[in-house]
Order: sequence, then C-alpha cells, then structure tokens
Amino acid sequence: MAKYALGSEPVVGLLTSSKKKEYRVTNRLQEGKRPLYAVVFNFIDSRYFNVFATVGGNRITVYQCLEGGVIAVLQSYVDEDKDESFYTVSWAYNVDGSPFVVAGGINGIIRVIDAGSEKIYKSFVGHGDSINEIRTQPLKPSLVISASKDESVRLWNVHTGICILVFAGAGGHRNEVLSVDFHPSDIYRIASCGMDNTVKIWSMKEFWTYVEKSFTWTDLPSKFPTNRWLGDFILSKSVDNEIVLWEPKMKEQSPGEGTVDILQKYPVPECDIWFIKFSCDFHYNAAAIGNREGKIFVWELQSSPPALIARLSHAQSKSPIRQTAMSFDGSIILSCCEDGTIWRWDAVTTT
Repeated sequence: MAKYALGSEPVVGLLTSSKKKEYRVTNRLQEGKRPLYAVVFNFIDSRYFNVFATVGGNRITVYQCLEGGVIAVLQSYVDEDKDESFYTVSWAYNVDGSPFVVAGGINGIIRVIDAGSEKIYKSFVGHGDSINEIRTQPLKPSLVISASKDESVRLWNVHTGICILVFAGAGGHRNEVLSVDFHPSDIYRIASCGMDNTVKIWSMKEFWTYVEKSFTWTDLPSKFPTNRWLGDFILSKSVDNEIVLWEPKMKEQSPGEGTVDILQKYPVPECDIWFIKFSCDFHYNAAAIGNREGKIFVWELQSSPPALIARLSHAQSKSPIRQTAMSFDGSIILSCCEDGTIWRWDAVTTT
C-alpha cells in the first residue's frame, strides 16, 4: 500500500469522458482463431509510420494502414515450430537502415525477421523461459531489450546477434519479468517490472563501452564478454484497474533503494488481467488501453487532473483486448484481441 504525505495524494481522473476526441471503427479484421497478443506501429522510420505488425500463435504479420480505413497485408512469417506462441513484437533497424521485425514468446527464442527479404536474419537463444516483452532503443534502433519469465532482462544487438548485458541476480527481479522499456531520452536508462510487484530502474552508463563494442565484434557472439550486474516519470499498469503515473525518488545514501511519489491515476474498469498492455502516441500526448470487455479508454497524458479523451466501444467487440497501438500522431488506434481480431479506430476530423 502506497503512503502519501499530507497534501500529496495522487490526482485521479474521472471516467466521464470530456469528449475531446471522437473515434469511429473503420475496419475489423479476423486474422485467425488464435489469440493476438501484440500489435505495434513502426515509429522509427517516417516512411513507414503507417505500417504495423501483429503476433499471434506462431505467426508474425505486417500490415499497412491506408486511406479510408483500409488495412493491407504486406507480409506474413510462420515459425517452423507450430507450438510457438509469440507474445510480443517490436520494430528495430539494422545499421544499414533496413527494417527488422523482432518477436519472442513461449519458446524463449527471439526471432529477428528482415522485413526487406522476408527471411529470418538471426535467432537469439539465451533466455531460459518464455519472453513477455521486447522493446527497441529509439535513439539506437539496433538495440533491443527483452523481459522474460526466467527473471532476467537482456540487452541485444540485432546487427551482430550479441547479448550485451544481462540484468539479473542479486538486486534483480525475484519472479518473472512482465515488461521493460527504455527511457525516451536518456540512452543509458531502462525500467522493468515483474510479477514480484517491483519496478527496477537500471543504468547502463558504466557498461556503455560494451554496448559500443557489440557493433564491431567480429568473433563468435558466444565469445563476447556479456556482463551480468545488479542493478523522470513512469507509467505503469497492474491488475488494479488503473494506469499510474509516478516519479521515482532515489536514495543517495542507499543505492538500489528508493521511494515513489504517485502523481496521477487513470482508471480503467474491467482491466484486472496482467497481460493487457497500453500504448502511447509518439509524443506521449495520450495513452490508449483496452479491457477484458473489448472496450478502449483513451486518456490525455499532458493534463492534470487526467482527462478522458474517449471511451470506445462497439457491439461486436466483446473479447479481451491484449494490446493497443496508437499511430504516430494518435489519429489511428488499433487493438488486437483474444478472439484473433484486429480493430481499427480512426479519429473523426471535424470540419
């Protein structure tokens, strides 16, 4: 239970929509019968801002959002293992600028797909259990980070296939790691959260020489001196039907320990499943999250108290939404669902 100092209680948003933005369904696509666990737009290359990827079962699919609500299939990859179930997907880039789709799941193997040749570029083996999340470093998109059920977080170079750093051990997570993300502007910092109800904030500054070395390493990846070591605002979502905005406070006298100030809360009814992930537009103006009843809540992030921009629902959308994806400017919201459907919502432009 979080304790608040007098006068510093978090500001809680109201679920009465201020109707700042209106969205309408422009497409509903049935990808298959297996649940879709992840959907993500490409924010790295402006040529492909309208391209997104989904994962479900042993399939990775790449689509493009076109005018008039059209969703076009660009390519599809089916893993050789029919029992694979991908849980997460992210966009990354090779050093020559070619786009990669990076996915992982129940097998604990990370597949790096070259979106140009539509072939596997590399497979990363290292995690000892399933992979719950993969994220890409926005300032250096050849670096990806993965969170696993094996209680570790790993930093990889997609160009060379090297596992650069392993975040685990004493001071690390004591249960499976559910989510991880890079700081949007501090290239050295990441945050991870786990089933142990903790959020860990890690700094790579001391080990950055190994990151640089990973780009020029020519020997076998297994011979790279992979390092294990211990260990602004954060948005997090648990099983408490809300997204929380909080500020970590480090204790200078006690490294590795800290307190938090909970600043704001964004309620999301019927959102008590841990594997439901929210998304933001590129500039963090808004966050969109689905719930287990197929509804989407869109919250404005740059206001206090929090303002509900929109509450999206459709008579045929009843299945749990595992993840949403907001487009670069927030004009399109995608959701991928337990029943294998993809929904597209477009902002209604007022004339």
